[in-house]
Amino acid sequence: MNFCPQCGAPVTSKIPEADDRLRFVCSSCATIHYQNPIMVVGTIPETGDRILLCRRAIEPAMDKWTLPAGYLENGETLQQGAARETLEEAGYRIADLVPYAITNIVRINQVYIMFRCALAERAAAPGSESLEVRLFRPDEIPWQEIAFRSIHEILRLYCRDREKGSFPVHLLDIG
Repeated sequence: MNFCPQCGAPVTSKIPEADDRLRFVCSSCATIHYQNPIMVVGTIPETGDRILLCRRAIEPAMDKWTLPAGYLENGETLQQGAARETLEEAGYRIADLVPYAITNIVRINQVYIMFRCALAERAAAPGSESLEVRLFRPDEIPWQEIAFRSIHEILRLYCRDREKGSFPVHLLDIG
């Protein structure tokens, strides 16, 4: 950040009084600009013994498989954002959202919040971010083609929990 979004003056990087880390501070209006982690919300959509995955049509990781997920928008609840992302990326409405995993990815300042859910109905074609969507049994998941380490770990836990028949909420830290 070079200029203050409030007044347009240059910003400097300094530790404000009573703070413990560097922040961008406006040299004119003294506004402190906090930069906080990005919230990503998504789903593990289930139907019968299968889960839905999307093959990415965009970078990063184009042509790789992932769960429907994306950035939480202002004015949305976690559940609304997860449902919106699933509809946008996979073309499905969902129901019965249950929290499943919270993943901290500190190196890129992201927090993933993933929900297990049921596929309710096909409402549209997959959106522009997906080349295709497909239902997989756990033994059919293309593990070598999963887009992101965080999604790989969530899917691994999901498959293990599914075998056990118990789905605790997981808190993960990914490097």
